[in-house]
Amino acid sequence: MAVTVETLEKLERKITLTLPVGAIQTEVDSRLRKLARTVKMDGFRPGKVPMNVVAQRYGYSVHYEVMNDKVGQAFATAANEAELRVAGQPRITESETSPEGQMAFDAIFEVFPEVKIADLSNASLEKIHAEVTEAAIDKTVEILRKQRRTFALRPKDAGVQSTDRVAVDFEGKIDGEPFPGGKAEDFQFIVGDGQMLGEFEEAVRGMKLGESKTFQLAFPADYHGQDVAGKTADFLVTLKKVESANLPEVDGALAKSLGIAEASVEGLRSDIRKNLEREVKYRLLARNKQIAMESLLTQAVLDLPKSSVQAELDRLIESARADL
Repeated sequence: MAVTVETLEKLERKITLTLPVGAIQTEVDSRLRKLARTVKMDGFRPGKVPMNVVAQRYGYSVHYEVMNDKVGQAFATAANEAELRVAGQPRITESETSPEGQMAFDAIFEVFPEVKIADLSNASLEKIHAEVTEAAIDKTVEILRKQRRTFALRPKDAGVQSTDRVAVDFEGKIDGEPFPGGKAEDFQFIVGDGQMLGEFEEAVRGMKLGESKTFQLAFPADYHGQDVAGKTADFLVTLKKVESANLPEVDGALAKSLGIAEASVEGLRSDIRKNLEREVKYRLLARNKQIAMESLLTQAVLDLPKSSVQAELDRLIESARADL
């Protein structure tokens, strides 16, 4: 196999591969004979199908497989011999001209860059530190309590307060016209949790069961719904149900419900501290590594392979699709 390596531009390279036609045909014939021993066709006993019939039926696909295998092997061997660090997959096409008795292929690909780091003797980094405080433990306890809160119907004449869970019917219009997503029935949310825009929550706060109210709501300019972003809507809202939140006490029962071995307040706080310290440790490692890498990037000179950038874009797109 003759190998020629050319530099096209920056990180792009080209290798010309040549393969003996005879070796390819020998491999094709070998695979067809192996296939003939097991192939089944109407009118023939298994293993008794004539070779010309097998070749006519499967010759093209077998030839395609052999070509893929041989060219792939040839490229891997050539890249290894040339000590090339290949980035991404090569684009392989058949050459327009080939030596007699040979098949020639052009493989165009990128290589990883040589990274040159400048003098780091004067470089400095700010290492981030953090500790788990009692306030952080208190905050976590409150989050755990909220996750296990229960709700009970409030008296009919009681006004809606923060932390209440409500169910409402609402309809919004812009310039007198309804808009997509602006209407719902028995829509449930907790006042003060930030699920709804502040103006909506403020309008519901203080309402009583069965009461209706109209109010204006100005959508922020950066609102995720582009059709209504920056516009003002008129809303009609009717309160259908209101429930007050009941948070569990911070005691041994709460610790037990969370699976804490030492079912006590001290055991709960100790377990939370250990979990937070573990989480903080890994986050600090990741953040400080990011700081170090960003500092190195400012001192490094390198070109990025287009294939690597595209692969990262594809990964991010696929991740976003999975999240959606």
